[in-house]
Amino acid sequence: MLKNDKWIIEQAKKGMITPFEEKLVREVSLESGLTVPALSYGLSSYGYDLRLDKSELLVFKHIPGTVVNPKNFNPQNLEPVPLQHDEYGDYFIIPAHSYGLGVALEKLQMPPNVTAICLGKSTYARVGLIANITPAEASWAGSLTLEFSNSSNADCRIYANEGVVQLLFFEGEPCQTTYEDRKGKYQNQPRKVTLPKV
Repeated sequence: MLKNDKWIIEQAKKGMITPFEEKLVREVSLESGLTVPALSYGLSSYGYDLRLDKSELLVFKHIPGTVVNPKNFNPQNLEPVPLQHDEYGDYFIIPAHSYGLGVALEKLQMPPNVTAICLGKSTYARVGLIANITPAEASWAGSLTLEFSNSSNADCRIYANEGVVQLLFFEGEPCQTTYEDRKGKYQNQPRKVTLPKV
């Protein structure tokens, strides 16, 4: 069953989402003291919009002849993108037809009978920035590494400390083995991009 805002609030009080915004936030205050419109984050009717942490965004370098191997990933294939600032807020730029990895500002601790699905926000989808669908399985804990594909012909901004993806929470019958029980390889990820593991 898809879980609603009341359930999400109850679970957040038990530590499922930290930090937690009980309402959908649509404005942010900049260091300059100005308040500007934001890509919303926080609680919605049947989900929770996570923010992109400003600490790190990595994009794949274009190196002709390079084949990326998920079983033997070379971190040299990635390069950091600088955080920029202007009157709209803090942002990174993902180049046209490129792929970026960031991390959620919020930390998650999933209940043992709940899995969340991470989906992209429509505002970003409408400019060609697609978030990969990612699960946070039963009893998974940590900071989600987020994956973004810029499918457009133009470079695209992605805003830090603002909403980038939405989590939908699904409760099921208790499973025999949770992600934590099987010692999943991405358990307890820090607030840092976590590279592919086998």
